Amino acid sequence: MQVSKHIHALKIPFQVRVSPDIAVDRFVYVYLIYGEDICLIDTGVASSEIAIFDYLRTTARSPEEISITVLTHSHPDHIGAVQAIKRISGCLVAAHAGERSWIEDVELQYSERSVPGFHSLVAGSVEVDRILEDGDLLDLGDGLSLEVIHTPGHSKGSISLFLREDGALFAGDAVPIAGDIPIYEDVLASVRSIKKLKDIDEINVLLSSWDDPREGKRVSLLMDEALGYLQRIHEAVTGLAGNDFSLEPMDLCRQVLGKLGLPKFAVNPLVANSFQANLKIRDQQDLLKD
Repeated sequence: MQVSKHIHALKIPFQVRVSPDIAVDRFVYVYLIYGEDICLIDTGVASSEIAIFDYLRTTARSPEEISITVLTHSHPDHIGAVQAIKRISGCLVAAHAGERSWIEDVELQYSERSVPGFHSLVAGSVEVDRILEDGDLLDLGDGLSLEVIHTPGHSKGSISLFLREDGALFAGDAVPIAGDIPIYEDVLASVRSIKKLKDIDEINVLLSSWDDPREGKRVSLLMDEALGYLQRIHEAVTGLAGNDFSLEPMDLCRQVLGKLGLPKFAVNPLVANSFQANLKIRDQQDLLKD
């Protein structure tokens, strides 16, 4: 669907098999910016290139017009189809240095961050052609430029992108959805990143990877809700753990999810590691205090 003058959004459904008997329905958004050529932001899971290329053709564009693919970070649902897209389109691939090793060696990522169904989500590794840093501007032609904003927390090299001409903020997974499964590496960095995004003037539409496009006043409200959610999680983790340093991570994860009212299938090492990040700063009760 078209969300602004230059931006098109594709919602790509997929499943994560968390056990032999349970497959969880998820989705991820990828975005296309139509300038002189086409900029693709994230690629979805393996085989998502089929949906992306089909959409391009329905809008009288072609896969060969993709000149650059920008990856907001290296997790499977964002890089799954990048190998095929680069091979077919010949595009450059751009990402932050903090994500490069996991994009260029997906087996390294799997060994260090074992996601259920990883190999069904990621087609393969790909070389990063351009390293992006905070404040970089990507010239997309036709008077369009994309500003790079380093927003760590969900991962160390996560980036957001701002297309000022359309007032569009591509936030990747930087802004968590209240009530969704919490995944982050550094909770304080996540808080700082959300506050950084809140300070951007003239945001007309928020384009996240795991939420539908949001416009107008709803953008700021969603960011406030995200900050409040991170604070509630922190209070749940530290309250349940107390001064007990011997509590097993998976046991704590189970208890925290129960307190937050989240589903039992979310008890997994990724979420458990998120809560361990809270314990590293258990003495800091208020995450939102400047």
